[in-house]
Amino acid sequence: MTSDIRGRSATEIADSVRALIERSQLRAGDPLPPVRSLADDLGVNRNTVVAAYRQLTQAGVVVTRGRGGTRVADLSPVAQEGFAADSVLRDVGTGNPDPDLIPDLAPALARIAGRPVLYGEPVVDPGLEQWALEWMAGDLAAGDVRLTITSGAADAVERLLAQALTRDDAVALEDPCFLTSIHTVRIGGYRAVPVPVDDEGMTVEGLRVALEQGVRAVVHTPRAQNPTGSSLSAARAAQLREVLRAHPYVLVIEDDHFSMLSQQPFHSLIAPEHRRWALVRSVSKFLGPDMCLAVTASDPETAERLAMRLTPGTTWVSHLLQRLTHALVTDAATAASIADAGAHYAARNASFVSLLREHGLDADAGDGLNLWIPLPVPARDVSEQLMRRGWLARPGDEFVLAGDEPSHRLRLTVHDLDDDDAVQLAADLAAAVGAAGGRARLREVG
Repeated sequence: MTSDIRGRSATEIADSVRALIERSQLRAGDPLPPVRSLADDLGVNRNTVVAAYRQLTQAGVVVTRGRGGTRVADLSPVAQEGFAADSVLRDVGTGNPDPDLIPDLAPALARIAGRPVLYGEPVVDPGLEQWALEWMAGDLAAGDVRLTITSGAADAVERLLAQALTRDDAVALEDPCFLTSIHTVRIGGYRAVPVPVDDEGMTVEGLRVALEQGVRAVVHTPRAQNPTGSSLSAARAAQLREVLRAHPYVLVIEDDHFSMLSQQPFHSLIAPEHRRWALVRSVSKFLGPDMCLAVTASDPETAERLAMRLTPGTTWVSHLLQRLTHALVTDAATAASIADAGAHYAARNASFVSLLREHGLDADAGDGLNLWIPLPVPARDVSEQLMRRGWLARPGDEFVLAGDEPSHRLRLTVHDLDDDDAVQLAADLAAAVGAAGGRARLREVG
């Protein structure tokens, strides 16, 4: 393919590569020639080729993988959370909260009416700001905490990364990882560096290796990690803070998405001396996905840069949403219903795990809306067998960043199943494992 690339200037070379991609002569994952080789073939200075590759990288057309060279970017769709479109199957992979457990907004809506908010006024509602500062600062060791309101956690994470990184910068992500985080890093043109997750959160060695590879940001979930359900232990948090001590300017983003619903204590990676950090808490899991609001607490400089990223667009999140959120979270009855919802999710997940164990499938309930089920056979094979039985589940392959081996995990959302449906799904899952080749393993476990 080297002979097909033309040009004497960086722009001409970049345009030539773009044309080859548009004509499908270069496809996703294909390598571009080494800089020295292409410069010699074209009779140009190596710096000219370097500049051309930089243009392509900044445009998201190619990705640089260090010793792995420069390759055409893969722009195929990433799996998304939520219901599967146009499926007649019972979807047990949605990751959605139970709509029946989302508080009724009507009574609070009647209380939030007020004068219109105009351009130039404070972007954060004073009542929400006072409440949120107490909510966030109480869980942080940092001294100077600034508050920003964004249109949900994904919006916050995207803007936080954009204010700190440029294309092809490395970002440490949990592996397996939340689908939205994978999508955010990918469309931003950043390079994901996987950090393994176990029952106590990010592994110490995994984070150390990622930092050695030059990551400029770390995105992690302190509790109810999606998809695994793991939560950061106090001991693991202390170990990870020690690893981060030598990297105070690496941006640490904590996505505490389950917050008020979590059955686990909050432990943070953010040490008092860390210089670039943000704690993000969305209200979508307990007030509903349509409430598109997240509170971000951060260091002053990160807050200022995040505010700048908001300025060219919406500038602020609707004050109606802010007032509604404040009215709900400060209402005693709503707080009680949120606590009940958290207990319900935990109880239903634990109950389903017990059903699985009766069929010889061992699993842990973890924390969060989902279950991360280990299987003796590849998850995609089991997922296909479940489809034949009327169920739609998510194989773990969709969440994995590293490795080419098939995942042996299945993510299930079962909290909204009634008892009869839960019993049926557990039986069908065991049958699906058997049909996929795991019958002997099931007998061993049973």
